[in-house]
Amino acid sequence: MSEQIEDRNVARAGRLDTATLSDAMDRLGIVGQCRAIKPRDAGFRMAGRAFTILYGPAASPPGTVGDFIDDVPPGHVIVLDNGGRTDATVWGDIMTEIAHRRGIAGTVIDGINRDVHLCLSLGYPVFSRDNWMRTGKDRVQVEATNVPVNIGDVRVAPGDILRGDADGLVSIPRGHEERILAVAEEIEAAENAIRTAVAGGMRLDEARAQYRYHQLQTRAEGAKA
Repeated sequence: MSEQIEDRNVARAGRLDTATLSDAMDRLGIVGQCRAIKPRDAGFRMAGRAFTILYGPAASPPGTVGDFIDDVPPGHVIVLDNGGRTDATVWGDIMTEIAHRRGIAGTVIDGINRDVHLCLSLGYPVFSRDNWMRTGKDRVQVEATNVPVNIGDVRVAPGDILRGDADGLVSIPRGHEERILAVAEEIEAAENAIRTAVAGGMRLDEARAQYRYHQLQTRAEGAKA
């Protein structure tokens, strides 16, 4: 897959909402809905390819909580797997400021972050389980970068597309992105057609029947579970 096509697919994902992408993945039998990962502000939107970091408990002496940010390409999403921990942060104001300045698309954390005020004031998208002020220093450390990680019970590999909005976060596996995006665009077109038909005077049940609304997300025969 060429870099140009990859960039085009990030743009396509950015034009679709997570609900539509979720329905497309349901139809195809692909798991990508990251459970319990939410935006720190309902207005946050992001789309970009994953740059992944895996955390583990701190050793003795402890390692770093993360000096990776200068290696993240602009337009990518920083994806931090802290094992869902809610007792130690792995993201704060210094990282937010640098990421925003470098043109990084956003940050995803299976865990918590702090210094929410800055991501809100800068409009820098952060998606996490929650926020709390307790530092991760001397509690967790980076184990590996650019490896597959677990975000909200979803496997996220480097280069997968992450799309976030007010409803949460989905991960689009790189090997399936063309199929997922095509089906999501089909679903979006059908739902827009229903809205247009109803605005023109058609009954909702008739419009939904005409455009097969109740089958839009139904798993295709032979799709994997």
